[in-house]
Amino acid sequence: MKIIRDSQVNLERTILDEHDEQYDAVKGILKQVKDNGDRALYALTERLDGVKLPDLLVSKSEIIEAYGTVENSFVNAIKQAAANIRSFHEKQKRQSWMDTSPNGTILGQLVRPIPKAGIYVPGGRAAYPSSVLMNGIPALVAGVEQIVMVTPPDKHGMVNPGVLIAANELGIKHIYKIGGAQAVGALAYGTETIPKVDKITGPGNIYVALAKKEVYGLVDIDSVAGPSEILVIADETANPQLAAADLISQAEHDPLSTATMITTSDQIAKQVRTEVTRQLQNLPRREIAEASIENNGVIYVVPDLDTAVQMTNDYAPEHLELLVKEPFELIGKIKNAGAIFVGENSTEAIGDYFAGPNHILPTGGTAKFSSPLGVDDFIKKSSLISYSKADLDKNAESIATLAQFEQLQGHANAVIFRKQRS
Repeated sequence: MKIIRDSQVNLERTILDEHDEQYDAVKGILKQVKDNGDRALYALTERLDGVKLPDLLVSKSEIIEAYGTVENSFVNAIKQAAANIRSFHEKQKRQSWMDTSPNGTILGQLVRPIPKAGIYVPGGRAAYPSSVLMNGIPALVAGVEQIVMVTPPDKHGMVNPGVLIAANELGIKHIYKIGGAQAVGALAYGTETIPKVDKITGPGNIYVALAKKEVYGLVDIDSVAGPSEILVIADETANPQLAAADLISQAEHDPLSTATMITTSDQIAKQVRTEVTRQLQNLPRREIAEASIENNGVIYVVPDLDTAVQMTNDYAPEHLELLVKEPFELIGKIKNAGAIFVGENSTEAIGDYFAGPNHILPTGGTAKFSSPLGVDDFIKKSSLISYSKADLDKNAESIATLAQFEQLQGHANAVIFRKQRS
């Protein structure tokens, strides 16, 4: 893991640009799904995933069998995590409102859930039951009427039992064994089997990200997610073992993941680098984590915490950990971060699974202008205007003046004619 000292500091993110061939492949897949529906899904799954599926829909028997393959402790952990996540997201709910003026005009905002949401649960390198909870619970809290879940099958045409159990615990009925760009296309266009949805959420690989980008406008999406990333701010009081473990926790996701630390202590930098090397030796996903650390792992040594904070705000990390003596003193200075983990006990892994806040976070610097997935992502708002006769008579001339300035006489007439009727 590289150590870079303050004279060399230039905290930059490696930009993952899509290639033309990837975009062309995604466009071709989407067109096949749009034109041929289920037939395309079966053919693409066989060609791209090497699986010949008898059915797209997960059966009730598959869900029942899933419970027989895991320990009760796992099911209990899913239930506990779901309760925590639901409790947190319940606090995000918005209410419709109306306000009546003295002249009788009523203005307001109506808050409504989107009718249908599609959630993408990634597979491939690992199974992510936690992503089912993080996608599904805010949608449920928002009041979404129908949730459609897609997730890639394994080489035997089955969905990971933990993923199925998580979905079943939330009451999700529409679960389809389909992944990649073709799954995004199915949700966006609809097929004979898979319903068309109004919004697609959830992370995936580059093909999933590009497919979401391509169908945006036909449906809404949460974001175009990039590789996972963590930034740790550490001072001389940080525990090197814990800091290294937290860096590796993101590195093991993907070779493209980014693990970064900014510290005011040269000694801590050296100790963490040594500890990262030691911990990698016995990691089950060592090859993936080592590639991430080798290509994207950096420790920066800076003169003070103010410099660390400035670099962090410029970088806008997905996950930010504060392993410093007085972490709460830094919170007010942090402007850009998807999630902030405060103090030694608040490892990023707690946020990934259990604490309650959502783990689907803005990546690639988008924390400068976007937010974690939440209830707001599954609602829409309509403005309400009921204008009184008194206010119409009082304000008609001003409204017409503005319309005429913009050379929209039809707008002006719509107001003037109403006033003339009185």
